[in-house]
Amino acid sequence: MHGGDLVADVLKAQGTPFLFTLVGGHISPILVAAKQRGIRVIDTRHEATAVFAADAVARLTGRPGVAAVTAGPGVTNTVTALKNAQMAQSPVVLIGGAAPTALQGRGALQDIDQMAVIRPVVKWAKQVRRVKELIPTLEEAFRRAQDGAPGPVFVECPVDLLYDEATVRKWYGADRGGKSLADKATKQYLRFHVNRLFSGASQVKPGARVEVAPPAPDPASIDRVIERLLNAQRPLLLIGSQAMLDVAHAGDLAQALETIGAPVYLSGMARGLLGRDHPLQLRHKRREALREADFVLLAGVPCDFRLDYGNHIRRSAVYVSVNRSRADLTKNRKPTIGLLADPSLTLRTLATMLPGQRPAGWQAWQASLRSRDDARNAEIAQQALTPTGKVNPLHLCMEIDRQITPSSILIGDGGDFVATASYVIQPPGPLRWLDPGAFGTLGVGAGFALGAKLVHPDADVWVLYGDGSFGYSVAEFDTFVRHAAPVLAVVGNDASWSQIAREQVEMLGDPVATELAHSGYERAVEGFGAAGVHLDDPELAAEALEQARRQADAGKPVVVNAILGKTDFRKGSISM
Repeated sequence: MHGGDLVADVLKAQGTPFLFTLVGGHISPILVAAKQRGIRVIDTRHEATAVFAADAVARLTGRPGVAAVTAGPGVTNTVTALKNAQMAQSPVVLIGGAAPTALQGRGALQDIDQMAVIRPVVKWAKQVRRVKELIPTLEEAFRRAQDGAPGPVFVECPVDLLYDEATVRKWYGADRGGKSLADKATKQYLRFHVNRLFSGASQVKPGARVEVAPPAPDPASIDRVIERLLNAQRPLLLIGSQAMLDVAHAGDLAQALETIGAPVYLSGMARGLLGRDHPLQLRHKRREALREADFVLLAGVPCDFRLDYGNHIRRSAVYVSVNRSRADLTKNRKPTIGLLADPSLTLRTLATMLPGQRPAGWQAWQASLRSRDDARNAEIAQQALTPTGKVNPLHLCMEIDRQITPSSILIGDGGDFVATASYVIQPPGPLRWLDPGAFGTLGVGAGFALGAKLVHPDADVWVLYGDGSFGYSVAEFDTFVRHAAPVLAVVGNDASWSQIAREQVEMLGDPVATELAHSGYERAVEGFGAAGVHLDDPELAAEALEQARRQADAGKPVVVNAILGKTDFRKGSISM
């Protein structure tokens, strides 16, 4: 047994199905031991992708996703992905290698102060200093990742804790010569150091799977919410990603929203919660609806930039905030009623306590919102017919919407094209849409797709890329091929960082650094063994997507490189 075995034993006890990594000598014992215990080790081409994949596993299973990376640059390469998980409140456990304990601070290979780099972007971080601390520290990491408002955690495991004792003693010169007093003192110190490293390690065994119950709402607060809700004539519910943390009860949450019966907007991971075309769900003109509502309940959504820091909600409205994060509960605006609790559990509890009758005004309010939503949908359908010279992105997204299946999982990684897709394509059900979240990170696509395909191997996984964001993912098509993950990617290729260029050119008169090329991305991935489809004729959009689906169904990752015409949908824009 060695320390890598102990780490793998904890992962096995916690029910970890996948360990994402980019190999490095500092963590090799963990990877080998994990494989021996039936944990599937998935190696990526960049450490950020490994963390993004673990993030996706966490979002889709409700259990912490796990990644392991080597010391130094391996750890620092994860910073963006960790910060994205922190802001998305996704429970991720990152294990990082480190230089040997006795050589830290002395110029060893890839030895830096990793904790100073990582602590600001995780919920909790700890260095392990002795072999016997590996198991309890990792178990605490699983607990911290899930408790309260979930988030990523980091455990630093120096390399001399992960190999067997005999090997480590050789590293520290147990048989080294030298007869001087200094040589003898050094040898004695190193012997003491190794003895301390391994002391008591055999007495520690992994415990049971760490389960953390979601925080329950205060019953008195639920009563107050019910009273104010039933006095409202124009209620509105906004459900965010945090409401999807309780994966096991996603279906129950959807039923609870139907029981409550108020109009609903879904954002982030909550997209698809009510399925397609649900009468209670609205998709457009959210800002106007929030300003008209006399009761607004935010479930797992803070008043950040997406709600104009709370200014989208009228001051005279009853504002209810439900959030697992104390900071997000009152961010930028104090709620009329605040519940520090799990949004899903709160809404399910609320639904069971509501009486059967709803206020008379609700039906007219719902009808007016539905009419406005239908008008916007008709406008989008008309815009989709506008000739653009190449492929109209609205037309392409509407065709994707027609071709997705009940088992489809959709992943958004980009700016303009993904903003368009998010308001046109309707996810088919709960936990069928993944996007980065509040951090707006580009580059999540490959990792999210990898995690999604592993968790749901029978699902057709679609990744919707802008051509800018696709640059982060190209090399990971090698990963998809090697690990038999046939995802289907659609690249909206308008040869530009359009979301930036639009304002930059208008305000500053110069497109510098925003211009790309109509590159042959479909040919690039063919070099990795994936399939590629070129699409530049709008009349062939349906055929190109069907061809790509056949390739994916046959087991090949595939990229549809869609050459988009220049468009400007700023008037009546579908982006928020």
